[in-house]
Amino acid sequence: MDIKKYLQEKKEIVDSALEKYFPNRLNSGGEGIFPTSLHKAIRYSLFAGGKRIRPILSMAAFEAVGGKGGGILPFACALEMIHTYSLIHDDLPALDNDDYRRGRPTCHKAFGEAIGILAGDALLTEAFKLMTNRVIQEFCLRDGGLALDVINEVAQAAGMLGMVGGQVLDIESEGKKVDLPTLQYIHTHKTGALILVSVRVGAKLGGAKEETLKGFTHYGERIGLAFQIADDILNVEGKAELLGKKTGSDLFRGKAAYPSLLGLEESKRRAKELVELAVDSIRSFGPEAEPLEKIAWFILSREN
Repeated sequence: MDIKKYLQEKKEIVDSALEKYFPNRLNSGGEGIFPTSLHKAIRYSLFAGGKRIRPILSMAAFEAVGGKGGGILPFACALEMIHTYSLIHDDLPALDNDDYRRGRPTCHKAFGEAIGILAGDALLTEAFKLMTNRVIQEFCLRDGGLALDVINEVAQAAGMLGMVGGQVLDIESEGKKVDLPTLQYIHTHKTGALILVSVRVGAKLGGAKEETLKGFTHYGERIGLAFQIADDILNVEGKAELLGKKTGSDLFRGKAAYPSLLGLEESKRRAKELVELAVDSIRSFGPEAEPLEKIAWFILSREN
């Protein structure tokens, strides 16, 4: 299969759904949904050209276990909203203090720090509103406990035991020498947690049972860590025009990263090994899992 074509097709489906949740409605006076500044800031960040890897992973896992219909789509969009909120907040002066993302000013640079904070807050809140409105309606008749279970799992992955907790440790580790277990904890939480939950919940909503979920869990854990190692590598040797932001920022800020701890070549070897293990975890699911296999290799080879 052509993975670039697959990713583009799925991205268009996600983008179309997100447009329905956050429509670009402007009247003749240029005003839109109230409060206008907040709505514009949300759309500015949500439609900034992201690859939609997390929602696509959830859709691919859903389909790999035989899931049918569009019931996964609201959840997939919620994942992208949570991811976008995290990027807005990550760019703020109190955290990474980045001026550019995806080739244009970050949200707080374009709309001000206060609106940037509130746009992130709103996206996180709207994500859970979307899941409780749509995911429960879709799956309650089949299994009401399942719908609540997946929402709880998303909350844990996004919160202090997942993404936010990893981000805190990342901040606290700046300028310090960290060991490999600490670095792995940071990466598997600040980045890996949301990737893992995307895979797991897609499989769950598709009807996967506990034994089947083990393979998807191993896959998600491994590509989640591989994704962040690949990001670390790109921060060292990636091209700024492709990344849409400056390279070398991790080294400048003294951030915990695989290349600074293990070197570039060993970091590349470990990322490749993780992808190989991830692919092995789902090989038994046959051709239905091919998109997940291809996505794993894409994560390793991407340029941004």
